[in-house]
Amino acid sequence: MNKRQLLHATAAAAVLCMAAATHAQDFPPKKPVTLVVGFAPGGAADAAARLIAKKLGEDVGQTVIVDNKAGAGGNIAHQYVAHGPTDGSMLLFGSIGPLTIAPHVMKVGYDPFKDLAAVSGGVNFPNVLVVHKGLGVKDLAEFVALSKKKPGSVDFASTGAGSASHLAGELFNQRANIDMVHVPYKGGAPALQDLLGQRIASYFSAPPTALPHVEAGNVIPLATTGLTRPAYMPNIPTVAESGYLGFEALNWYAFVAPGKTSVAILERWNQAIVKVLADPGVKEALNKHGLTPQPTTRAQLTDFMKREDAKWSAIVRERKITAN
Repeated sequence: MNKRQLLHATAAAAVLCMAAATHAQDFPPKKPVTLVVGFAPGGAADAAARLIAKKLGEDVGQTVIVDNKAGAGGNIAHQYVAHGPTDGSMLLFGSIGPLTIAPHVMKVGYDPFKDLAAVSGGVNFPNVLVVHKGLGVKDLAEFVALSKKKPGSVDFASTGAGSASHLAGELFNQRANIDMVHVPYKGGAPALQDLLGQRIASYFSAPPTALPHVEAGNVIPLATTGLTRPAYMPNIPTVAESGYLGFEALNWYAFVAPGKTSVAILERWNQAIVKVLADPGVKEALNKHGLTPQPTTRAQLTDFMKREDAKWSAIVRERKITAN
């Protein structure tokens, strides 16, 4: 090959590489986008994902399909997406448990910080600590006093070992220096049913699950677990303002993608998702579900996940929590 032919070949190769790169970073992808959710249809995560997916599809001009892959507390969905397509056609509505708790209590088939890539924060909401009326306490101070008076006799329900509600209870055990006994359930409905039947003393519940029973006077709310009171529970103090400064145990969902997705595509998805979460109609609809939008940059989400990971891994070690 002479010099002229070599130059032509090099130029052609460069054009092909540029074309391939452009194609690899097509946005939106030239096929329907899948938003994977790790929980069954009908819950808060599914409702939020469908709300956001509809507006997201309208904004980017591409169909966004919600795919529910329930099981193992959301871990199945996270593993599925960790090994999914990297062309921008797959996103995950990831959650606190599989992203920052589960890897410390069980073997999972993915590394949240290597096999998944941060896109944007999604939504968050606190838990609310509720007790049955027969327990004889009306505020958090009385609840702690009872737990200290009878160590190991006060129990709390959660939606499963290693779940956000479980870790909220263990964090409170640590901060209040008490020893509540953890009782895991397979979901919020059976946990609440046993609380109403006074077979369990307390439950760190998702507010939408507990609120109807709070309003009916069937259970007593003691405190919420965010740093501020949610708008739909303005008269219920937070754990932090009840004497445990800085206490925070939020449920949160965030958008992530397969780890090898290009930065260019991740940034484009970040821009699109942040725009959706700032939309007044979307914000209002999410608020009606008790969900607070939490849009972030990709770097902000990564930093947030690292802080959560450090907090919960420390609790897992200290409290010797396992998935069993």
